[in-house]
Amino acid sequence: MNLLEQLKNYTKVVADTGDFASMIAYQPVDATTNPSLIYAASSDEKYQPLIDEAINYAKSKACGDKKDMLHCAMDKLAVNFGLKILKIVPGRVSTEVDARLSFDTEATIRKAHEIIQLYENAGISCERILIKVASTWEGINAAEKLEKEGIHCNLTLLFSMAQAVRCAEANVTLISPFVGRILDWYKKDRGVSEIPAAEDPGVKSVQDIYAYYKKFGYKTIVMGASFRNTGEIIELAGCDALTISPALLSELESTKAVLERKLQPENGVGDEIQKIEMDEKTFRWMMNEDAMATEKLAESIRNFTKDLIKLENKISTML
Repeated sequence: MNLLEQLKNYTKVVADTGDFASMIAYQPVDATTNPSLIYAASSDEKYQPLIDEAINYAKSKACGDKKDMLHCAMDKLAVNFGLKILKIVPGRVSTEVDARLSFDTEATIRKAHEIIQLYENAGISCERILIKVASTWEGINAAEKLEKEGIHCNLTLLFSMAQAVRCAEANVTLISPFVGRILDWYKKDRGVSEIPAAEDPGVKSVQDIYAYYKKFGYKTIVMGASFRNTGEIIELAGCDALTISPALLSELESTKAVLERKLQPENGVGDEIQKIEMDEKTFRWMMNEDAMATEKLAESIRNFTKDLIKLENKISTML
């Protein structure tokens, strides 16, 4: 078997793309999207009907001024992609809340309700949706409230144990630790061009989170994300889930080798892992002491916002 076939025996494989053809080709269980992926996909003519439908929807709703109409169209476009994806994957799709709401708990909750309502209007149960929220203190608080309502959440832009512990205590459905972006930071910090996969700080971060969750019996799913190479994926074989880009899925599929399962549910159970008592002061202090996590969280929110604004500008001209 190739590496992808073997990986699917140990780990739920999730497609990290907005491209439907890739999903059909690699048959993932779930799929994730974000503003950057949707913006990239929106440049392809085959996705124009999804944009046109979102534009017409916003106009028909008479959402108010142009700003309200734009937000209406953007939400519908994200959901349109999600609806198409759900015709391909048997599981769930993650749809992201506006990154500019990352520090506003109540606004995040309102936006999540609007997204879920759009899916339900199309006949899709909230059980098949993950609301994707940035792992800020405010974002995690929003997710905690949403989970209590039965709305499942994917906490993204996660770079630290502080974020992971708070997410677990909030009983969120799933977290997405960003392996490759952690690697990027450490390569730059150390002034090196490569770090072996077995020593990759992003890989180590996910291993530590996985072990902590298993040690203390947390049910939150650990889904490694943002990979830079297949070596990182191989080191995390056995993780609850991994969301992988089409390029890396292709590389795994074309490689014939034996894949060793590296992560097991019993990982960490016998280790001397100390329980972290998490509150807001502890969370903010741990983030403050972790330069990588603080910088990458802020940078990632800025970058998602940039792509969101690019997409908004494109949609705005069509309104």
